[in-house]
Amino acid sequence: MKHLVYRKKWRLAILIVLLLGAIGVGCASTVKHDEPATSSPPPATATTPAPAPSPPPASSPEKTLGKYYYFDDVLVPAELEYDRKKSFVYETSQFKAGTLYFTGWHFDTNSLFDFFSSHMAGDGWKMVTGYRGKESSLMFYKPDKGCVIRISESWVGKAYVEIRVGPTDVKKN
Repeated sequence: MKHLVYRKKWRLAILIVLLLGAIGVGCASTVKHDEPATSSPPPATATTPAPAPSPPPASSPEKTLGKYYYFDDVLVPAELEYDRKKSFVYETSQFKAGTLYFTGWHFDTNSLFDFFSSHMAGDGWKMVTGYRGKESSLMFYKPDKGCVIRISESWVGKAYVEIRVGPTDVKKN
């Protein structure tokens, strides 16, 4: 009887080791920091706010701080990955509005909060309010539009950033 109990414990231990190994291999293969996202729109670099300039050469010693996606006044950290399937942008002759989604591995949510706080001010946005916590939120405005940025983190260390931009007042013709 004692022999049967030990055999069950060994089987359980081997199963746990195999599962942990499979999880480790699976997580190691999903983190890709150096590959450019093929599904993202043509980004503008932080140093040139044009709609779609070419990125700096790979041999350049200067590292790009971020990219502009669809909105030329909202800079996003270069290491964040654009989620094309969840994002959407609506554009008319009077305004542009939309929600952009980004993810990234092993980001400190406080540093993301600080990044957006400083760079949004540099792009002419005025901060209305900001909340730091498990889910952080920043709200900005300009005379013709507003922006809400939500930052959260999963228990496995994946950061999620949601950026919503829209008009504050649409004039009817």
